[in-house]
Amino acid sequence: QVQLVESGGGLVQAGGSLRLSCAVSGRTFSSYAMGWFRQAPGKEREFVAGISWSGGNTYYADSVKGRFTISRDNAKNTVYLQMNSLKPEDTAVYYCAAARAPTATMRAEGYVYWGQGTQVTVSS
Repeated sequence: QVQLVESGGGLVQAGGSLRLSCAVSGRTFSSYAMGWFRQAPGKEREFVAGISWSGGNTYYADSVKGRFTISRDNAKNTVYLQMNSLKPEDTAVYYCAAARAPTATMRAEGYVYWGQGTQVTVSS
């Protein structure tokens, strides 16, 4: 059984930064591509960032490119999302997800394990 636990969310002013973490249980973490998604109230869940199993390839939604950075530490079974220059429109519940594949996908259907989510609120 693979479990994902997000942390690091909170309330921040516009222009501020937050670092989300996602701790993954299980011995095969390094074989999973990982992704971050978010869902704002009344909106569909959307892709934010993805990273391949090795960390060598990263992918970003256009809305966060240049502001967010995804990374992973396979020795710690953890994936991170560094969020800088936050905007009120970044307010959402952020979810990490694991894909049983070496490369990340932007499609939520490509991920088999999901965390419970962590709330990020950006005030103007």
